[in-house]
Amino acid sequence: MTRGRGHGRPRSGAIRGSARRDGAASGGRLARIGRPRLPRLVTPGRAGGLLGLIAAGYLWTLVTGPSAFAIERLDLPNLRWTDDASVAAVLAGVTGTNALDLETAPLEAGLAALPAVRSAEVAVSLLDGSLVVTMEERQPILGWRVGKTVFLVDPVGVVVGSRDAAAAGPALPTIEDRRDGAGTGLGIGARLDPTDLDVATRLGSLSPADVGSDQPSLMVVVTDRDGYVVRTAGWDAVFGFYGPATRSPDMIAGQVRLLRSLLADREAEVRRVILASETDGTYVPRTTPRPSRG
Repeated sequence: MTRGRGHGRPRSGAIRGSARRDGAASGGRLARIGRPRLPRLVTPGRAGGLLGLIAAGYLWTLVTGPSAFAIERLDLPNLRWTDDASVAAVLAGVTGTNALDLETAPLEAGLAALPAVRSAEVAVSLLDGSLVVTMEERQPILGWRVGKTVFLVDPVGVVVGSRDAAAAGPALPTIEDRRDGAGTGLGIGARLDPTDLDVATRLGSLSPADVGSDQPSLMVVVTDRDGYVVRTAGWDAVFGFYGPATRSPDMIAGQVRLLRSLLADREAEVRRVILASETDGTYVPRTTPRPSRG
């Protein structure tokens, strides 16, 4: 009987008790298995990287946007021969431009192309948002007068400016061109004829002492009849015409020496001097008043 009961159906109480014991022993573990963890889509590392990308994009927008590092002012030099309007035209639209996107080479080329400008440099200052412009102007050494206008000419013959003949201006040697058609083609940025420039610089640099004269000043004119003429209040000296196919301006030094010798000890008697070459010259005396008859 005892074996039959041992192999028969277990008592329900025993089953329930066993189930309760197993549940009590493994209840916590079963609960965790019943609610599995989901993988995290955003980890702290990923969140930091995402924030970094957002910040970088924002900073890039700030840096490359039109208001970032914008040019707020123009630092310009004081110019004598170049007008402000010409400079402003080259730099139009620069203010408000992002300094990092600004190309300075075209601006430098535009400024250097202005007639009175020899060279130009453009730099950007990020500290105060300014565009710093440095310009070197051509300097006139000669005045070329045509009528009431004096054109200001630099050492290579470029006309860098002009002024009214009656207005105050720089003390420059000035040649007066009285030839027919004088001044045709002359203007700001134009070039004086190379031969005229050569002769003008040689004769324009003369002083009364260079020719042995007691006169206070010399004046140089060029006419269709006589070519280049040096004048004073007392006499005229005709130097003549020059050109590549005729006479070279190199002979002027010899003509000056000849003029000095012709004026020596007789300047008060001389009315006109003709300098045909470096060694050939003559003079016309002043008219001597005839004595009055008593």
